[in-house]
Amino acid sequence: MAATLLLLRRFSRLLKLRSSSSIPKYRSSSALLLESSISLEYTTRLPSPSAVSSRSFCTRPSLNLDGDSQGPAAIDYRSLLQEDEFHKLANSTIHHLLEKFEEYGDIVQIDGFDVDYGNEVLTIKLGVSGTYVLNKQTPNRQIWLSSPLSGPSRFDWDCNAQAWVYRRTKANLVWLLETELEQLCGEPIDLS
Repeated sequence: MAATLLLLRRFSRLLKLRSSSSIPKYRSSSALLLESSISLEYTTRLPSPSAVSSRSFCTRPSLNLDGDSQGPAAIDYRSLLQEDEFHKLANSTIHHLLEKFEEYGDIVQIDGFDVDYGNEVLTIKLGVSGTYVLNKQTPNRQIWLSSPLSGPSRFDWDCNAQAWVYRRTKANLVWLLETELEQLCGEPIDLS
């Protein structure tokens, strides 16, 4: 069946090529049959898909399943926060960070430094150094961060660590912000 479909596709392409090329458009049916039989002979020599040994077409390296994987950790769905608990934790975290960033703005001398909170989105502008955006993602029970240095991150509440943690890199939200802001602004900041 597959060989027949391949033959029909080639025959269709052949007809299209003939109609668009400078070769005369009218060919005898015997010439077309001869060309198609040559094509059929070629396709019957190809190995069938089931005869081909399995191959991997993935360009990524094979999965590392021994615990040293760089991929995200598995989600323990039993530990997901209830919505009201999530809002309480996320709001207190974001409001705490808002106060700390406003204090930091008084210490740091950066043109364009601004802290804004509206519609449950915290924005920290660092002038030419970039902008941080923090917001809640209620359906996922996450705090999302957009950073000019590390890019986007999604933080889950870790009950054991009592902190917001990015599962992919195991980075703590507060630690990440402290490290990056000191790197960008040249002044240390304590967000705890």
